[in-house]
Amino acid sequence: MYRRRDNRQLDQLRPVKFTRNFTKNAEGSVLVEFGDTKVLTTAKIEERVPAFLMGKGEGWITAEYSMLPGATHVRSVREVTRGQPSGRTSEIQRLIGRCLRAIVDRRALGERTITLDCDVLQADGGTRVASISGAFIALYDALLKLQKTLLWDSLPVTEHMAAVSICQVQGSLVLDPNYNEDSQAEMDSNVVLTESGKILELQMTSEAKPYEASKMPELIALAEKGVKEIIELQYQAFGGR
Repeated sequence: MYRRRDNRQLDQLRPVKFTRNFTKNAEGSVLVEFGDTKVLTTAKIEERVPAFLMGKGEGWITAEYSMLPGATHVRSVREVTRGQPSGRTSEIQRLIGRCLRAIVDRRALGERTITLDCDVLQADGGTRVASISGAFIALYDALLKLQKTLLWDSLPVTEHMAAVSICQVQGSLVLDPNYNEDSQAEMDSNVVLTESGKILELQMTSEAKPYEASKMPELIALAEKGVKEIIELQYQAFGGR
């Protein structure tokens, strides 16, 4: 059986930490730490919506993602310098936005846009799942501030949600891999779940050989375990349930 270099159990998360109100100007901000992966997520509210939503009485939630130049061992060029985001960046931005829109009643927002910015300060694997898990908190805090203006009885959030990465290394499923584990994975997946276990997104890529469909229940069970633990930490960041 595969033994992890950091002595974690195969089903054990890295230390996960959420620091709310990390910056003062955003309606929601959180520093997310999944081990050595650190992401700053912020939420800003704007009194406008994209053209395709004008006059429809509902809001929009979108996301932008960026790997900052010093996040990895080799400096990456800022995408603004290249003139456009990479395919990976565009895919991750769409992923974050889709998942957050799926758990919010957008009609309750009115014609407003909430943009989640996810900036990777330090990368050691799992940057997209850390971004999603932190963006939920930033979004939640932004909605709390809107509640004071719109006087909702409750926030228009259907469920809490979070995300985890799972890979297969030397035949073993591994929860929350760091970069070293991810780089040698035979299969790599990202799973986004609600608190009740509903799937918001499932991404999977076989790196070495096809993954057997009969093993999917084991993968989902491991994802549920990780997501439940992350959601519990989200609640703790909010001061409890």
